[in-house]
Amino acid sequence: INGGIILTASHNPGGPKADFGIKFNCANGGPAPEKLTEAIYAVSKNISKYYICHDLHADFTKIGKTDYDIDGYGIFTVHVIDSVKDYVQLMEQIFDFSKMKELLSGQTMGQFNVLIDSLYGATGPYVNTILVEKLGVDPKFMSHTTPKPDFGGGHPDPNLTYAKQLVDTMKKGEHDFGAAFDGDGDRNMILGKNGFFVTPSDSLAVIAANLKCIPYFQQNGIKG
Repeated sequence: INGGIILTASHNPGGPKADFGIKFNCANGGPAPEKLTEAIYAVSKNISKYYICHDLHADFTKIGKTDYDIDGYGIFTVHVIDSVKDYVQLMEQIFDFSKMKELLSGQTMGQFNVLIDSLYGATGPYVNTILVEKLGVDPKFMSHTTPKPDFGGGHPDPNLTYAKQLVDTMKKGEHDFGAAFDGDGDRNMILGKNGFFVTPSDSLAVIAANLKCIPYFQQNGIKG
């Protein structure tokens, strides 16, 4: 099985203090299907012991691969990546950044203002890199983009209750598009002008109706 184990700022409880989640994503980047998680759970019930390497001091601030010689067990490799850089490169392959930049700069249909709230979660660095650095959006329209362990004392659930600041600002009618993200970036809330709430099914329908405009689908077609 190819995939990755993710220790994530999830709303799903996990860990000694129930403040993070443990997820397994498959090789395609998507969540593991229930059939696979059930199989993993069945195997986990038969674990009788595990080992901890107390003297392994890995430098997670250094990008690249580092090999560690674990006595009696061989070489253990730690590969630290720049996840923001990798993700942005992938997004540039999927979407037309030049067209989005034209829209956000007002060249397409006049001024188009966006408002983004990361709720102090993990999406902040991605939001800043994509929208501010790549697409030229004024950083003043990005809120709470510095990740904090306690989410700034709030609850990182992107809904009308916990993202109230975004909702109230959008209702003023000065922004055309608003979005809030949860702690680990796998859920969001989208708002239209004047705070119009866009349901997840409607946002998916908008994407489906405009597949021909997205380079990834132009090149690879539609599967499933």
